[in-house]
Amino acid sequence: MAIVPGRYRHYKGGEYEVIGTARHSETEEEFVVYRALYGERGLWIRPAALFLEPVIVAGQARPRFQLMAGDTPPPP
Repeated sequence: MAIVPGRYRHYKGGEYEVIGTARHSETEEEFVVYRALYGERGLWIRPAALFLEPVIVAGQARPRFQLMAGDTPPPP
């Protein structure tokens, strides 16, 4: 799954704006750059692999971050 800019909802309910992705200058690991849309609106990074990794909630696998409706990218 490609990580596209837009609004995402964390599985715990918080909303975030994904700004884009960046690569670590030495390891070239891909990171997601995002901002909280609540509180102090902090700017964060998370390894892309963790951003995309599913979580288990009540025995069900679900996305850690889900692109919100209306922010779906256009088809290729």
